[in-house]
Formats: sequence, structure tokens, C-alpha cells
Amino acid sequence: MEEAVALLDEEGIDGLTMRRLAERIGSGVTTLYWHVDTKDDVVDLALDAILGELPPARPGDTGGTEWRAAIVALLVDWRTTMLRHPWSAALLQRPTLGPNLLSRMEFLQATLVRPGFTGTHLHAATWTLYDYLMGATVARASFQMSAEDRETAQQRLRDRSDAYPTLSANEYMLEDDWDGTFVTGLGYVLDGIAAAEKR
Repeated sequence: MEEAVALLDEEGIDGLTMRRLAERIGSGVTTLYWHVDTKDDVVDLALDAILGELPPARPGDTGGTEWRAAIVALLVDWRTTMLRHPWSAALLQRPTLGPNLLSRMEFLQATLVRPGFTGTHLHAATWTLYDYLMGATVARASFQMSAEDRETAQQRLRDRSDAYPTLSANEYMLEDDWDGTFVTGLGYVLDGIAAAEKR
């Protein structure tokens, strides 16, 4: 899968064809089809392969780490890995269930079980965190405005501060601490999850 991931990194999803992949690995297309049935299979394997770049996620690995800190570390690493491969963000809706993804989901749920989440609370907490991770990853990977374009957009908000006073005053278009904002927002999500569990 290394060559498939490398091709996706260089060319994106549109640049991945079975013929080009076969050329990169020095085989014929027919030979490639002995191992995978379709391009979609290659994409699914590549998506799971990039999660293999992270250290193995096992529930017992957290040791004495506080459950929230363990989740933050997991999701920060997960997001960072996916952002190294921007093509992956456009494919997050694919229902892939490879071993690397499943090990991370197992880690996430097992970590949530530690403070007492069960049943519907466990499912809601799991999917809320997963959705936050994926939404933040897609937003970051798809945001392509240059610093100059962002300044121009912010100036337009300043020029229309009567209609957008808050966006203008707080420099909405100039905020670019994506990593810090992700961690801070994750803290808010975890605060809400913890508070809901105590009710």
C-alpha cells in the first residue's frame, strides 16, 4: 500500500488509477487485479494504511493516563496523520472498517468506558467525538485561502461591520490557529460529554 498512498499524496484521488499504480509497483494491471478487485478496494486499504502510521492503539496502553488526556492524544494524532494525507479528508464518509480504524475506535470506546459511560451514553459520546474529529479534519484540509485572500475577506467584513459586527470585531477570517482551536474545541466537547454523564 505504500505506493498507493504515495500516489494519492502526489496526485490526489483523481490521479489514482489502476494502470498508474501498476506502473509504480512494476507490474501489469492484470496482476494488480489478482490482489484487489477494484480501485475502491485500493482506496479503502490506503485509508486504513495511513492510520497504521500511528502507534498501535490498545485500551491498556493508557496506563494511568486520565481518560480525557488519552482521548485528546488519540484524536490529535489521528487528525495530524490524516492532514499529512489531505486526499483522505474527502473520503472520510467511506464506510471503511479496516483493522487500524477499528483499533482506534476500540481504544476510544474502551477509554470512555473507564469513567463509566455505557449504553446510549457510550454510543453518543463515541460518535460525537468521531464526528468532531472528522468535521475538523475536513474543514482544515479543504480551507485553501491564502493570507492575502483572508485579509481581503476580513476587510470586507470590516467594511460591513454594521451587518457583521461580531465577525468584524473578532477578525473571523484571520484566525488561523487550527491546531490550538481543535484542542480547545475538543475540550469543550469533552466538558459537555462529562457533564451529561453526571446528570
